[in-house]
Amino acid sequence: MQYIDGKLFKEMLLSGMNNLGNHSSQIDALNVFPVPDGDTGTNMFLTVSNGVNAALEDPSDSVGEIAKTLSRGLLMGARGNSGVITSQIFRGFYQAIKDLDQIDAAQLAHALVNGSRVAYKAVMRPVEGTILTVIREAADYMYAYTMSEEVTDCTKVMARMVKEAEESLDTTPQLLPVLAEVGVVDSGGKGLLVILEGFLSAMEGKVIAREGEANPVEAAQTKVEGGEQEYGFCTEFILHLSDHGIRNFSEDSFKKELATIGNSIVCVQDDDLVKVHVHTLEPQTAIKMGKRQGRFMKLKIENMQDQHDNILEKEEEEYHEIKKEPHKKYGIITVAAGEGIKNMFKELRADVVIGGGQTMNPSTEDFVSAIRKLNCDHIFILPNNSNIILAAQQAQSVMEDQDIHVIPSKTIPQGLCACIMFNPDVDVTTNLDEMENALSQVKSGEVTYAVRDTTYEGMEIKKGQYMGMFGKAIVACQNDCMQASKELLSKMLDEDSELVTIIYGEDATKEMAEELGAFVEENSDAEVEINNGEQPVYSFILGVE
Repeated sequence: MQYIDGKLFKEMLLSGMNNLGNHSSQIDALNVFPVPDGDTGTNMFLTVSNGVNAALEDPSDSVGEIAKTLSRGLLMGARGNSGVITSQIFRGFYQAIKDLDQIDAAQLAHALVNGSRVAYKAVMRPVEGTILTVIREAADYMYAYTMSEEVTDCTKVMARMVKEAEESLDTTPQLLPVLAEVGVVDSGGKGLLVILEGFLSAMEGKVIAREGEANPVEAAQTKVEGGEQEYGFCTEFILHLSDHGIRNFSEDSFKKELATIGNSIVCVQDDDLVKVHVHTLEPQTAIKMGKRQGRFMKLKIENMQDQHDNILEKEEEEYHEIKKEPHKKYGIITVAAGEGIKNMFKELRADVVIGGGQTMNPSTEDFVSAIRKLNCDHIFILPNNSNIILAAQQAQSVMEDQDIHVIPSKTIPQGLCACIMFNPDVDVTTNLDEMENALSQVKSGEVTYAVRDTTYEGMEIKKGQYMGMFGKAIVACQNDCMQASKELLSKMLDEDSELVTIIYGEDATKEMAEELGAFVEENSDAEVEINNGEQPVYSFILGVE
């Protein structure tokens, strides 16, 4: 195959997206920490599907124009570090071919190398043994092969890219010891590999269909572990399919796409009408999926447990005119899951609290929408999760005409401390210094449950046990939640501890929190503050100052 034209490029994108969707639960399972989060496979699929579906609807036959639409869609839909890095890979790919209607083998090789370079530049401190290693090594070795052998067949170039990516992925545990200990390869690198494999399959004449796996994974955030009680949003809509939707809509494929974000799925098609029902914590994503197929004739979102109202408000605003807030000097955007934590941030002057966290990473577009609501001279963004920082920074680059500062908070306690230090009466530089310094003044801990058996730094962890996580380390593992929580607090407390903030979640009680408070007072001189965060997944979020 001498050239890739627009038609083939779209087939490659569709095949890559479907292959990623078919493997998303497998990729999720590669998570080093056995915590109940949506993780890499889900983040990458939601990112890629946002870009690819936009590209498939682009009427252009030019590879460069299609790649431009793809790049924009990936950027706005990017979720989590893996999703953002994936968007940057294809941003670099687009930059290399933006003026081309079709591409040859050498141009394909150059575009993949440029994708690697742009992705590396997007990350302040690149870590080897990750998706970055896989794209760099695969692209570099593929390029050397293409140039030295004077390859003119695009299929051979992609086949070599897949081969090199597979070999690089196999070596990731040698670069990141924690991968070797758990016995997995890098999840982001695996996601990239299956995308490339989908590309190659299309180039060989077989576009991979979205068949999903035998038992599509339920998004962890849509179900309470060990019970039948569901929470989130009952999302229902009736679609009138567009011409594109009528040609391409598949009940089975759409159900499997919805399965990446929710459960209790019903999808029934009658000619050009489709009725959809899904329980999810991401109604905005379900609605975006529907938008790609047609227009809404009916839309209803009901909060099944009176939680995450900010997500519902976001969707209501999407269908009504959004009025900007009155002009002021400063605005604060932060991220949190749980109505109680949302209110804590609101009380500390946060203007917008985006729904999300470890179990559901917000996209770049979510941050952009929040920024557009505000009418401020200066905006501070607190991601409160290390896997959300890159998406916030992407939004900052998209909204370059505004003065936006991303303060790299990695935990809820860090975000709360930063908000406490915000002073509306001082200048931007002073606020930045005070808020960023606050991040290092608090220790953060979390208590959650294990979703699988594993070993971490010699610690045997069994599914269902409670884990105490101090920063990024698992320091306690017990069958009893309170025992794990007290063991975690013992690791966090020292003679300098002055204040302990205990935020209890939806599967904990005030009495449990008070028992932890008594434990702190018995074992230190620190004061205790207890809050009902109503957060999912995490029984307790702890801050020690």
